[in-house]
Amino acid sequence: MSTITLKLSEWASNLRYEDLTAEAIDAAKRFFYDSIGCALGGYRQEDCAMLQRYIATMGGDYQCTCIGTGHRTSAVNAALFNALAIRAMDYNDIYWKSDPCHPTDIIPAATSICDWKHLSGKELIVGIIIGHEMEMRYCEAGDPGIREKGWHHATLTAFVSPMVAARMLGLSAERMQHAIGISASHSCTLGAVTAGKLTMMKNTVDPMATQAGVRAALLAELGYTGPEHVVDGKEGLVHCYGPEWHLNRLTDGLGEGRYKITECGMKFYPIEALSHSPTTATLKLVHQHDIKPHDVAEIRVETIARAADILSDPTKYRPTSKETADHSLPYCLAVAITDREVTPKQFKNERIVDPALHPLMDAVKAVGNDDFEALFPAAQPSRVTITTHSGQSYSERVDVPKGDYRDPGSMDDIEVKFNALGGDVFSKQQLAEMKRAILTLEDCPDVSELMKQFVAE
Repeated sequence: MSTITLKLSEWASNLRYEDLTAEAIDAAKRFFYDSIGCALGGYRQEDCAMLQRYIATMGGDYQCTCIGTGHRTSAVNAALFNALAIRAMDYNDIYWKSDPCHPTDIIPAATSICDWKHLSGKELIVGIIIGHEMEMRYCEAGDPGIREKGWHHATLTAFVSPMVAARMLGLSAERMQHAIGISASHSCTLGAVTAGKLTMMKNTVDPMATQAGVRAALLAELGYTGPEHVVDGKEGLVHCYGPEWHLNRLTDGLGEGRYKITECGMKFYPIEALSHSPTTATLKLVHQHDIKPHDVAEIRVETIARAADILSDPTKYRPTSKETADHSLPYCLAVAITDREVTPKQFKNERIVDPALHPLMDAVKAVGNDDFEALFPAAQPSRVTITTHSGQSYSERVDVPKGDYRDPGSMDDIEVKFNALGGDVFSKQQLAEMKRAILTLEDCPDVSELMKQFVAE
């Protein structure tokens, strides 16, 4: 019996660089460039340092390069470390339909195999595009998405990462189908990782799902089997995460020349995705009206209900860790008003625990807006109204945050972000060489040599 995973595997296993559009190739290179920048900042975070020690303790074959550190480890462990490096600062890409996702978390499923097997940049581009295509389609297929049922989107990554790794290994559609079954059948992720007080697992579950996909592909290559019906069969994805799935969204238009990667967004603040619209609105108000912290009596945020729930529950008003702070709307708006910017600098521990921010955090009141709810996810509307102690009110509405594909940042914007993240450990010349190498990725004969450029001396 034909299953949905076989149909998807037939497309992915047969996809070739020559099938891609120039627009999709350009998008893949831009997202790879942005992701490496995120990793150059991310590999120095505390959770990555711990993971590096764990990997070193475990040992393993010296197949692949860990970004930043240069440590050599197995393809499976490199996929985990490099995905966490990309994810650690919550600064990489974002797509949100029924479910949210960060497709660039899956890029290391491609880089690990390309690095190990000395594959070309063209093959890596194919892997990046498969990851985005499938992850974004899974996000569109649920109604409502699994996040609304209490599950984390890493659950969906476990269906996609094995496809990417299997394609890089050159597996047949049948073996790719088994890789999906192996990975997805054991990788369901509870939404608890992003609820309430957050821990290091907030950034780690998606990399773990990417690692699971690489492991599953390697097992499938050896003939290991997994359930073919893991999406549309008994006790599969549809059965367990019902009630409604539009499985046609996984296949409609697939292979017809338009690629989802061109509709993915990029973050220009290192914060949770639904905070971007209110943060953008707040910064506009601060700069347009020269609002000072001591002026502010109330910050009213109208947004969609899930944003108000996720980002302003009681634990978010006194964050004590980066993981909670970058998912705290009160904190993000407080530093936006005080510092007039929201960058990685605002998420250092000494800033997070600064009691001077508490009055502004307490001034934030987030409420759901039914009209905005009806516009989501086609738009991500938020209205911020700042009322001063003198009684003046200033209001700004933002429907599409900067970085969305409808308001994309320029290559100069991405370069500024890339250089800011890597500039304190790499020279300007090294950063420029990385940019050149990534933006001419199709000319790279061996990804293993490229990965060595991303190692700090």
